[in-house]
Amino acid sequence: MSFRVLVTDYAWPNLEIERALLAEVGAELVVAPNGTAEEILALAGDVDAILTCWKQVPPGALDVASRCRIVSRYGIGLDNIPVARATDLGIVVSNVPDFCLDEVAEHTLALLMACGRRVVPLADATRRGEWTQALARGMPRLRGQVLGLVGYGNIAQAVAERARALGLQVMAYTPRLAPDALNPWGRATNDLSELLAAADYVSLHLPLTPETRGLFNGETLAMMKPSAYLINTSRGAIIDEAALSAALESGQIAGAALDVMSSEPPPLDHPLLAHPHVIATPHVAFYSEAAIVDLATKAARQVVQALRGEVPANVVNPAVLAQENCRLVRG
Repeated sequence: MSFRVLVTDYAWPNLEIERALLAEVGAELVVAPNGTAEEILALAGDVDAILTCWKQVPPGALDVASRCRIVSRYGIGLDNIPVARATDLGIVVSNVPDFCLDEVAEHTLALLMACGRRVVPLADATRRGEWTQALARGMPRLRGQVLGLVGYGNIAQAVAERARALGLQVMAYTPRLAPDALNPWGRATNDLSELLAAADYVSLHLPLTPETRGLFNGETLAMMKPSAYLINTSRGAIIDEAALSAALESGQIAGAALDVMSSEPPPLDHPLLAHPHVIATPHVAFYSEAAIVDLATKAARQVVQALRGEVPANVVNPAVLAQENCRLVRG
C-alpha cells in the first residue's frame, strides 16, 4: 500500500530526514507550497497523515481527510491543531514534548542577561562611536534578583536549573503547582499577583489556550515592578501587545524581550519592534542544528508508527485509542 503524508510547513532547509524515514513504509510526501488554509484543504482529501509545524490546520481539512490516521506536530504546543475535532473523527494527534528544551532555556537566559546587562543599548552606542559607561549606571547585580516563571513545564524547569547557576532566586507559578515543587531552593505559588510583585524578570512558559490568551494585559502588567522585564519565548498571543506598548511608554515596566509575536512575521511598523526598551528575535529560541534533527526524526517516526498501525510514542489525545472509530485500530 502506498501512503501519502501532507507537510503543511517546516522551518528548516529540506525534508530529507522525513523522506528517508517515511520510505520505510512506502510513504510519499505532499508538501503545501505556502501552507495556506486553502492549500491544506485542497491537499488533505487523499492523505494518510499530516505533519505540521506552525500553520493552522483547518478543522475542515480533517473532515475531508477520510484516510488520515495521525496529525503529528513538529513541536510541543497544539494551538494550531483542532485536537477535539481530530478526536471526534478518530484521528490520533501527537507531538514532541522534549523538543528544544535546552535551546529555549538557553535563549530565555540569553534574553534575560541581555536585559539585565543592557547589552543591546550598550552595543548600539559603541557602534555609534560612543565609548561611555553612562548607560550602565544604575545597573543591578544579577545574583540575588528574582526570576518569576509563569508556567512550570519541562522548559521552565530547564530555565530554573540554569538560573540557579547564575545566582538568581527562582519563583514559579501555575494555578495548581504543588507548594513544595521548588523546594528547597525556590518558591512555588498559585497566586500570579504574588509572583508579579516579587519578580525582577517575568518569563512566560505557557501553552496558548483560551485561558492564557491575553493573560498579560493592562491589569497584570500593572502588577509588575517598574524595574522588571517581561520575557516571552512561549506564544506571542499570551501578551496583549497594545497593553505592553502602553506599559513601556508609561514606564510601568522597564522593558521586554520577545522571541514570539501574536502575528508572525509582525508588520514592519509594529510599535514594539522600534521601542528602545524591547529586544525582539524572530522566533528562533527553538533552533539549533541538533534540535531540528531530533524534531524531524521524532515527528516523522510517529507518523511511521501510525501508518504501521502502532500507537505513536507521544499521543496527546489518548482517549481516541479507546474509540470504536479510532483509525489506528481500523488501519
